[in-house]
Amino acid sequence: SVSVVFKLYCLTVMTLVAATYTVALRYTRTISSGDLYFSTTAVCITEVIKLILSLGMLTKETGSPTRLKSALVQHIFCSPKELLKLSVPSVVYAVQNNMAFLALSNLDAAVYQVTYQLKIPCTALCTVLMLNRSLSRLQWFSVFMLCGGVTLVQWKPAEATKVQIEQNPFVGFMAIAIAVLCSGFAGVYFEKVLKSSDTSLWVRNIQMYLSGIVVTLIGVYVNDGDNVMEKGFFFGYTPWVCFVVFLASVGGLYTSVVVKYTDNIMKGFSAAAAIVLSTVASVLLFGLQITISFASGAILVCVSIYLYGLPKQDTSKLSRQDTDTESKQKLITV
Repeated sequence: SVSVVFKLYCLTVMTLVAATYTVALRYTRTISSGDLYFSTTAVCITEVIKLILSLGMLTKETGSPTRLKSALVQHIFCSPKELLKLSVPSVVYAVQNNMAFLALSNLDAAVYQVTYQLKIPCTALCTVLMLNRSLSRLQWFSVFMLCGGVTLVQWKPAEATKVQIEQNPFVGFMAIAIAVLCSGFAGVYFEKVLKSSDTSLWVRNIQMYLSGIVVTLIGVYVNDGDNVMEKGFFFGYTPWVCFVVFLASVGGLYTSVVVKYTDNIMKGFSAAAAIVLSTVASVLLFGLQITISFASGAILVCVSIYLYGLPKQDTSKLSRQDTDTESKQKLITV
């Protein structure tokens, strides 16, 4: 049981992190002066920071250095199969994070924020297939509404007048499509791993981030190995870039806190509010020109997110109540 104030605090922080991350990342890839940094190194550093933060949370959870050491030995050094199991979402999340950089290099932050909500139907489909859950009719309706809204947004992509670099909206959309598929699969896969045992969330995070560091280092070597050797690992880093890395690191961990202490309706409000904030920031910073199709699609997406998060109606209780009422009426009639 948590207070309404704490829930509002979680909602506010989650909204600000989501909106600020996309806008700041877009800024560093399109407008920020100076040499362009390597996105693969930023993804790698993000994994390192997440690992450090997870170690800190596990230290707090265990309560003593001895328990921390035994937990690390048991679940990390003596569990190669578990590390291999968690390497699957590590690879998928690494691809997703790199696709986010590619997408925001070619699409505006507001367009990205709206289109990225396609992760909801993708996650819903993976949930049905991998966890054998069912969706209500309202949720399926909201999924189709969301897809229609994204189609309107992408029908004639809004242009940003203050961005001088060459952009390819098709490449940006394909990058978002890959990121959405990765997000849906990795999220459901990680949930399935978490619920298959009583292992601590922070232990699972450490297992995943260890694999993630290895995977992202391989990505740095394959994509930017020669440039990194010539110019350095932190080439092009500015305070804005460091801020983006910080938001990416904290945002993922903070989401788990929000999921634990809030509900789907508040998460839906958060996503809708992040879309609005990103749109306002894009108009001010990047000169985004709002079109009728973009505004209509964004409204549809916000409404669909809210509808998808509404709690399911317990039909079994309703039918039982109806049966009881019918029996009482028969008794009265007799």
